[in-house]
Amino acid sequence: MAHPDDVDFGCAGTVARWTDRGIEVTYLIVTDGDAGGRDDGLSRAEMAELRRAEQHAAADRVGVGDVRFLGYPDGRVEATLDLRRDIARVIRQVRPDRVLTQSAERNYQRIYPSHPDHRAVGAATLDAVYPDARNPYAFPELLEKEGLTEWTVREVWTCGGPLVNHYVDITDTADRKLAALKAHASQTAHRGEELERSIRRFLGHNASLAGLPEGRLAEGFQVIGTA
Repeated sequence: MAHPDDVDFGCAGTVARWTDRGIEVTYLIVTDGDAGGRDDGLSRAEMAELRRAEQHAAADRVGVGDVRFLGYPDGRVEATLDLRRDIARVIRQVRPDRVLTQSAERNYQRIYPSHPDHRAVGAATLDAVYPDARNPYAFPELLEKEGLTEWTVREVWTCGGPLVNHYVDITDTADRKLAALKAHASQTAHRGEELERSIRRFLGHNASLAGLPEGRLAEGFQVIGTA
């Protein structure tokens, strides 16, 4: 994901379901979120430190203990070869079956998920999955200097994009998603009770689109086979 809190807004309820089933989850956050927040008087370095701490706390709420940051400048992310290499490195280290990222596509119906950093990270991640991480000739320094052999990811899930082909019922983990969001106090505390109302309203709308019974809550994704 591009920023601290992106994973929690987009899919923390689904992540909680995975960790409840014993699935190991690693977070890779491309920036430190140093250009966002409402704490007056903090420098960008101080904001980055705060937001990293908030992401660790949020991850703990949904059972994730492995949280990594790449430290790219917030607001200036581009889908460069360097970013593709840095994501491919972590894919080869973690060797995941599934990668969840942000959509590279602009969503004209809901503009907020289409932050330029989000789309850049989505594009770079898809390129890191295919072809970079699986190609032994891509970024040869990863093998030659770091001993990281190629790895093929089975599937990619994207969130926030214009196309959704899979919904996850998170009714039973929605409270933990909200707890994770509230851990990002620099981003969410000013919203008070409105935060929970708006999140539950959106998740309820997703559940309706998924054909789930009234009162259920869901997160939506585009699932892409990549094996």
